Amino acid sequence: MSVVVVTDSTASLPPEVAAAHGIIVVPLQVVIGANAYDEGSPQATPEKVAEALREFRPVSTSRPAPRVILDAYERAAAGGAKQIVSIHISGDMSGTFESAQLAARDAPVRVICVDSRQVGVATGYAALAAADALVGGGSVEFAAEAARRRADACSSLFYVDTLEYLRRGGRIGAATALFGGALAFKPLLTIEDGVVASLEKVRTTGRALARLGDLAAEAAGDEAIDLCVAHLANPDRAGALAEALATRLADNLQGREVWCGELGAVLGAHVGPGMIAVCVAPRV
Repeated sequence: MSVVVVTDSTASLPPEVAAAHGIIVVPLQVVIGANAYDEGSPQATPEKVAEALREFRPVSTSRPAPRVILDAYERAAAGGAKQIVSIHISGDMSGTFESAQLAARDAPVRVICVDSRQVGVATGYAALAAADALVGGGSVEFAAEAARRRADACSSLFYVDTLEYLRRGGRIGAATALFGGALAFKPLLTIEDGVVASLEKVRTTGRALARLGDLAAEAAGDEAIDLCVAHLANPDRAGALAEALATRLADNLQGREVWCGELGAVLGAHVGPGMIAVCVAPRV
């Protein structure tokens, strides 16, 4: 393969999906107490992060060092890649994109770095769009543009039990105005221009999740979409929402499965237990 797609573990791609598309995934790190672990390792599962947060143990995250991303680029080149498109979590939410840019300077092949301006599976859908663009022999520039278009089209919507975890990690972004009065509300949030922004405030969890479904339907409109529901330590509510949306948006999905699963450990560390997210990804 002359062009290879690289992304990072926050893209939340199932390993078998990444492998099927030839996508190389670089892990971020989760720091629990004094110990740092690669995301995806047995010590850095979403369950362990949720447990540590509930026990008030220190949890933080760390971007991959440029050398780690450079290793991925070198492996791709050794495997026959002549060019690479490297697609990552919003540069305003993580230093991963900056690490990719630094690594690209020393890469043995040309690398185009793409800041998805998104988080989670929206970045993953962008990486998949790049991989699909290459199937027909598209150029690295064509793949990078396909990734940007898909990321721009995605709507990332999420509910959190509390804004405290986002505040601790400094990821609260444009939603900071909610914090003072958030105790009486359940906040609905989105990603806007690469940062967390507020959408609405509702009084109860049930209403919040019902409204999340309505917002997902509004984002889908009449377009063909992919859809993912993610959660941290909230499988029953997430499963119910995914099932409801699969029925409600059946025409948009056109037979495609709704992905539903646990949020990755790195993102989970910043949103906390109970969080539920919906990503609506038009098939542009």
